[in-house]
Parts: sequence; C-alpha cells; structure tokens
Amino acid sequence: MTKLEQIYEGKAKKVFRTDDPEKFIVEYKDDATAFNGQKKGTILGKGGINNRMTNMLMQMLEKKGVPTHFVEELSDRETVVRKVSIVPLEVIIRNISAGSFAKRYGVEEGIVFDEPTIEFSYKNDDLGDPLMNSNHARALKLATKEEINTIIDMAFKVNAALKEFFLTVGIKLVDFKLEFGRTTDGTIILADEISPDTCRLWDKETNEKLDKDRFRRDLGNVEGAYQEVMRRLMGEKA
Repeated sequence: MTKLEQIYEGKAKKVFRTDDPEKFIVEYKDDATAFNGQKKGTILGKGGINNRMTNMLMQMLEKKGVPTHFVEELSDRETVVRKVSIVPLEVIIRNISAGSFAKRYGVEEGIVFDEPTIEFSYKNDDLGDPLMNSNHARALKLATKEEINTIIDMAFKVNAALKEFFLTVGIKLVDFKLEFGRTTDGTIILADEISPDTCRLWDKETNEKLDKDRFRRDLGNVEGAYQEVMRRLMGEKA
C-alpha cells in the first residue's frame, strides 16, 4: 500500500489517502489540546500510545461484534483504516459523574450511575461542539433515525465491553467519547480512537486520574499516566 497526499489534519491525527480508494492511513500526533483548542501542548509519546491502544481495543471490540474501521497497524504511529465519512455527532457515554457533566448539573465528581447515560454533541469546532438531542440531529440531517438507533445500540455495547475490560486491569471507565462513520455502502461502523485522549480513566482503588484530565487540569505526570494505562493493557494482553 502506498501512502499518498494528506487529506486532513485534526487536533491529534493526520489522515492520508492511499492507492486503495477504500483505505486511509491515520498518523497519530503528540499534540494535545483542551477546552476546544484553547489550551495547547505536547504529551511526549502520546501518539504511539494512542495508536496502539486504539488498535488493541478495536480488535477486541470486533470480536464482540462491533464493526470498526481498523484494518492493519503499520507502525508505532500509523494505522490503515477503512474509508468512512464521519457522522458529525460526538457520542458521549457516562458511567460516573465527572467533568462537564458534574459542572453542568452542580454535582460532585464520582457519583456512580445506576445505568450509563448517553449524550450527543454536534461535531463543529466553530460552534464549540454544542450538545444536541437526536431530534436536532435528524432535523439537521446529520443522521437518520435508523442510523441514530444503530449508533446508540453500538455505543452501549462498546461501553459494556470496555468497562469490563478496563476493570480487569484495575481501571474504572468513567466516561468516553465515540465517533462513528459511514462506509461507502452506508454501513455505520465505529471510527476515530479509544484512548486516554477520549476516555476518562481512574485507578480502581485510588481514583487517580490516568487520562487527559491530567493535562486539562495541570495535574502533572501526564506522560506517566498514559504510559501506565498502556502498561496495564499490554500486561493484560500478554
């Protein structure tokens, strides 16, 4: 497979066309942003960790019956993925109160919900990724009713699998963001990444934060937290 021109660069990744019209190459970066790009920095080694972690978890999810865009890991930072058109909805699953949820509703962090919650936000940096419901998404023709139902079902399935998996390595899955894409034939599949950039991960015993909140909140040892999550996952894989 030949890597051709870059067609997209986001906050954490670059995407390149290939000589196969149905496949792209994703390259992960060490760049870090928070608060819709207002805070910027670098987390050394983040790109490699997020790439390998995403690929490992997506392969696990495939075995659980969740279709993903993963095709093949090329290197520490590069992966071949299926070509998709991203549905402009960010899907947030929450198991424990934290972050914007706690702030929005005036509650403390750490409340374990009886059942997970789901939120949508409009994937639009210029508007600050505003929250929206499924009716808004349908009104704006971001997705059909059937696609939204598929996304909701898949998101909760992903949550159940990831919660169970992370607990085996002593980590609580607090909340996380997913993105989905349409393949050429219109099939909805899981895309983007699953990493400490997109998940809130707390140590099971101490509630120590092991995710990008360490960068957002200037808690220090950001690189160490990412490395610790990867170390545990690799140990579980071995």
